[in-house]
This record gives sequence, C-alpha cells and structure tokens, in this order.
Amino acid sequence: MKRLAVSEIISLIQNEKTFEAVAEDYSFTIKIEDYVPYACGAVHDGHQFRKELWDKCLHTQYDRWFEEDPCTKEMVRTHPIVIAGCDSRFEYDLNRDPDNAIYEDAWGKKLWKEKLTNEEHSTSLQKHQKFYEVTHALISKLEEKFGSCVVYDMHSYNWRRWDREVPVINLGTANIDNDRFGEMVENWRASLEALKLPNGIVSTSKINDTFFGNGYFLKYITKNFQNTLVLATEFKKIYCDEFRQVIYPEVVSAIERQLQYKIKEHADAFYRVHKM
Repeated sequence: MKRLAVSEIISLIQNEKTFEAVAEDYSFTIKIEDYVPYACGAVHDGHQFRKELWDKCLHTQYDRWFEEDPCTKEMVRTHPIVIAGCDSRFEYDLNRDPDNAIYEDAWGKKLWKEKLTNEEHSTSLQKHQKFYEVTHALISKLEEKFGSCVVYDMHSYNWRRWDREVPVINLGTANIDNDRFGEMVENWRASLEALKLPNGIVSTSKINDTFFGNGYFLKYITKNFQNTLVLATEFKKIYCDEFRQVIYPEVVSAIERQLQYKIKEHADAFYRVHKM
C-alpha cells in the first residue's frame, strides 16, 4: 500500500492503473486490483478521531464505536475495488452531505463541549471533499469503461435498540430507480437471505424495514451517475456484542467468505442485464 495525494489517486484511476493506497492525510483507503463493473464501499468502517478533538468531545471512545460500522471493510476486502473511510463518523460523516457532515449532537447527546473552530471544521470537511473527489473519479471511470456498474454500500446497525424483530440484512432503496433496478435489488436480497451463519443465526433480509437508503454516498452516486446502482446493504450487528465491544470473528469470516462469490455473482448478473 502506498500513501498518495488525492491528485495522484485520481490520476491513477484516470489512467486505469491498479494500486492500493491510503490518502495522504490517512482519511480513507482505496484498492483497485482490476477494473471491473462493480465496487464495494465501507464509508463508516473507520474509527480514527484526530487528537486535537479529543478534549472537546463529550462522547467516549466506546460511544463512538457503538455507532460506527466496524468490520464492514473486512466483509468485502477480497473484492477488486474497495474504498473505505478510516476516520470516525463522529469527526465527519461521509454518509451525510457536506452541510450536515459534522454533528452538533449525535443520537440524542450533545457531541462537543465547545464549538469547533473554523480551522477544525474546515480540516474535517476537506477530508470529506477529497473522499468524494476520488469517488467521483472512480465511478466516472467505471461508467466510461463499462457503461454501467453496481456499488455495494456496506453498513451495519445496532439492533438492540429496536423493540421488535429486525432483519439480519436490510436493503435501503428509497432513493434508487426501482422501476429500472427492482429485479436486481430482489436478487440481492434473496442471495443475502441464503447466507449460512454460525452460532445458530438464521439469515433474514428485507427491503426498507429498518433503514431506507437515505445516505449521501448512495445519493451522491445516484444523482451524478445515471447508470450506476448503489445497494445500501445494512447488516444487523450479529457479528459483535454491542454492549461489551467484542467482535465475533467467526461470524465476520463467514460473511466475508460467502460475499466473495455472492457479490461477484450478483455483479455479473447486473452487468449482463444493464451493460450499455
């Protein structure tokens, strides 16, 4: 892996070079082993929280971890194209638009002891902007090369705060073209419901049951690229203990192993139907 400036990353993409890099400011990683008509994203995988903000933050390290999406990059790590955030959503949220990316409060609790300075605010938003510059370059290249593509937008969610049974996987589709892509959404849902999970976990998958696909990553790509489907895929946190901050590696591994072929099979099917 190389440490590269955003301009260098974009140049590599435009010239269809393969590489693996971390952004110069360590805010995100990107890997391109091959140019294929699909990509995986894990915008909430990161946990970094820059030191100058530590004393200003009212949320503990555990509070932040609880609302992040650990292991979502690991679930898709073997795929040819993976882009993932390194920073905590509590510094800036890549799944929110720039005007709302820096929280004032989070999940009912005030976030900052004192207001961020203009410089602190700007530093975080610059990282948000750079991520989307690279995202734009990446999807532009994939649409240019293949005509269409699909993005697997990986997330996880806390299930213990719900007072009803919730699905192991939720697909959010409120902001995609369901008339055009509905069959491929259902195919993805059905494939995920067939996951074989350890520890007696029975996989269930539903559409718009807990979340609706309102994230900025999905909206940004959908707005700017008419031939790209973004599948907001939320895993219930059955792969960890939310309250004890313990990861269950056997569950993460089972998901990752099966997604190795499930994502590729689905992406191949999407491209057969929607290639331009």
